Amino acid sequence: MDTLEDLRKKLSGAKDIKSVVRAMKAMAASNITQYEAAVSSLGDYYHTVSLGIVAWLIHEKINGVTDNKVPGRSNGKSVCAIVFGSDQGLVGRFNNVMADFVKRSLDALPGNKTLWVIGERVQLLLADAGLMAAKTFAVPNAIDAVTPLIGQILAAIGDLTERQPETQFYIFHNQPKPLAGYEPAVQRLLPLDERWRHDFDQVKWPTSKLPELIGDPGPALLALINEYLFVSLFKACAESLASENASRLEAMQRADKNIGNLLDSLGHKFQRLRQSSIDEELFDVVSGFEALNAGE
Repeated sequence: MDTLEDLRKKLSGAKDIKSVVRAMKAMAASNITQYEAAVSSLGDYYHTVSLGIVAWLIHEKINGVTDNKVPGRSNGKSVCAIVFGSDQGLVGRFNNVMADFVKRSLDALPGNKTLWVIGERVQLLLADAGLMAAKTFAVPNAIDAVTPLIGQILAAIGDLTERQPETQFYIFHNQPKPLAGYEPAVQRLLPLDERWRHDFDQVKWPTSKLPELIGDPGPALLALINEYLFVSLFKACAESLASENASRLEAMQRADKNIGNLLDSLGHKFQRLRQSSIDEELFDVVSGFEALNAGE
């Protein structure tokens, strides 16, 4: 049975944990704001880049994309999955949901699989599922750290594409839902083939006037594609970070509620035990007093 000293220690420990939980709640809420702002601005920029590509396609009258084979190189299909997760815990099922989604999605895709994983926690879960990471990256700890990460991934994509031109690249990440929570999502990043061209058919030019390009269309397309790849990866990373902090905030809110209930329970138990101890002491005093009076 707990003593008063035991209950005091438990109450003190619970209060310390509650302070930590509240600090993490405040940090998660602050991080969500910057990442959601980045996601919102990137959505607009992604649309602008898409319109630029559509303008180029219209101007050049491109109705289809030819799949050119590279002579002397293997044309075997392979898949490279770029998976965004978290390095830190206390995020609920954030990494579990992503690992399960990646496993199901890759099982449905033909060809050899290569994994590039951002986040140690999701990497461990994927390894448990039999999916080993060929490359690992640290999760950015701030929005300013996202750009260097995307630069590393783009450089790695360039190297792998040079060796294996037929590689298909997919981005896996959690993205925020419109109202609350998050859900796993996948986007095929490369190659830029007929399927990629078809995706841009869904992007409508906003006016009835045909767009025009100024200057050489070749460098213009290269610049647009570079921006398309960059913003696609940046947007996926920002959405993953926003989802991670939303999941952490939700987990901390549950923990805060549970610790509050525990503190109430321990407080009531402490008061009952303290009152019982006081009653026993009073009873001993009264009994001793009565015994003294009886002896007289």
